[in-house]
Amino acid sequence: MVMADTTPARSGQTGSEAADAARSPFPFGKGFVLDTWYFVALSREVKPASLARHELLGEPVLIGRTRAGQVYALRDICPHRAAPLSAGRLVDRPGEGETVECCYHGWRFRPDGVCAAIPSLVGDQAHQPERIRVRAYPVRESQGMVFVWIASDPRSPAEPDHEPPVFPGVVGGGAKLVERMDFDAHVDHAVVGLMDPAHGPYVHRQWWWRSEHSMHEKAKAFEPRELGFAMVRHAPSSNSRAYRILGGAPATEISFRLPGYRWEHILVGEKQVLALTCLTPRSESRTTITQIFWSDHWVFGLARPFLRRGVVAFLKQDGGMVNLQNEGLRYDPALIWIDDADRQAKWYQQLKREWARSRAEGRAFANPVKAAVLRWKS
Repeated sequence: MVMADTTPARSGQTGSEAADAARSPFPFGKGFVLDTWYFVALSREVKPASLARHELLGEPVLIGRTRAGQVYALRDICPHRAAPLSAGRLVDRPGEGETVECCYHGWRFRPDGVCAAIPSLVGDQAHQPERIRVRAYPVRESQGMVFVWIASDPRSPAEPDHEPPVFPGVVGGGAKLVERMDFDAHVDHAVVGLMDPAHGPYVHRQWWWRSEHSMHEKAKAFEPRELGFAMVRHAPSSNSRAYRILGGAPATEISFRLPGYRWEHILVGEKQVLALTCLTPRSESRTTITQIFWSDHWVFGLARPFLRRGVVAFLKQDGGMVNLQNEGLRYDPALIWIDDADRQAKWYQQLKREWARSRAEGRAFANPVKAAVLRWKS
């Protein structure tokens, strides 16, 4: 099941919300959303015959691609002597097809995880390699990205019951800009920080963005979406100067979806910009933030160097704030959630709890988010 979150009743949290959170078995900032798809890489980064080691939700995962073009994902531990399979190589032997060969003793595994050969065996030894297997993860390529399904029960052979998300605005012949950074934070804190609307004037102090001196009251309409919610399409805030380079009259919609995807889809006439942020939990205390941009707007090519500097600056500022936050979090304090600035963070916790319950009870997910207009200053 999904590990959900609890937060003690404090200012801004109703009694029913606190009681609901108290019934969850895991506190906020611990555990992961399971039975779902996580982003691991761009398709173009997974080269033929490549073997790459990743860590996902505390587990080592090999991501590879056969020379024939098939992407696959295996637990990156040889069951013989625990060497990383990713330290080996992809080989093609007659009668076996393409297999991953362990660097230690040459055991070979097919992309589905089944052992194809144990070279040290001699003819009269009855050991059956095909009865040995490593965990194979369902994997999908969609819109130029690779997603891996992490099941709640690793012994379950069942196929995923839903597909990876499809994002609007994936246009312009592939991703135009990709930036990554690891944050020393649990994915819950990374998600909440990502959707926090009030930190910008204090953490991101660029002349071309906004400052605390330009703060004013905002009111934005939100509505539920598949496994998440969206700030419905609107004109960008007047104190967000960077939008002006797009010209025209841009309209933006900002969406969030479990387990950790946030995207901003901007329309300028018939042109589009998509800014997608994928949060990939590596462990309980490390999360990779990947920001990917697509666009068919002519100005994007000219502005890309400027945009790259801005994205890197934002990530470094957020990363620095995470490090400061960790100074307080190591004392395990109770956190205060307020309306309306923290409503999105509270929705995230409610979404996680409902996802856990729906999976445990074998029923359809019922989105707990209700349409609302939220107001805050930033």
